[in-house]
Amino acid sequence: MDVCFPVISDAKDAITSPEAVSGVERGSLTVQCHYDGQWETHRKWWCRGAIWKSCKTLVKTTGSEQMVKMDRVSIRDDQKSHTFTVTMEDLRRDDADTYWCVIERTGIDLGVAVKVTIDPGNCVYVWMCPSGPALSWVLRSHSSDLIVTQSDLSQRVVESLLSSVHFLLLVFLEVPLLLGMVAAVLWVNRP
Repeated sequence: MDVCFPVISDAKDAITSPEAVSGVERGSLTVQCHYDGQWETHRKWWCRGAIWKSCKTLVKTTGSEQMVKMDRVSIRDDQKSHTFTVTMEDLRRDDADTYWCVIERTGIDLGVAVKVTIDPGNCVYVWMCPSGPALSWVLRSHSSDLIVTQSDLSQRVVESLLSSVHFLLLVFLEVPLLLGMVAAVLWVNRP
């Protein structure tokens, strides 16, 4: 288990990152953490938890430019541009939290907080909008809008009802009729 140490005042000069980033549920997000050149070969890591002392390290570099991946999180250190990049994939709503870009060093590590929020990507919002004589509904998801008019809705309701009626006929009429016929054939052909 890795232990996080308190951040010290010179961290703001040594390492910077966006204060907040946002991703879409089931999508991915990327955070770039920039650091001073003197920390090139030091290990960098991504830590989760609002309280620095008890945050959990999710992924850590090896001190080289090689990418390291743990579960749904990867980290890569570009030592030429003095930037390490963290990518979180297959985002979930419970990934929303405070994270830390951290540089490991002798003594007290350096880190800055990043607030991560997750937008629900598959939610659908419905608005009723009068449009002339008909009523329409706007179904809005994260990526697009679908406008459904009253006539579209009526047609869909009718189709849904017809398929339900067909199912009910199958279950309550056709299946018992078939079982009755089988029983009759067995009755007639009994020894």
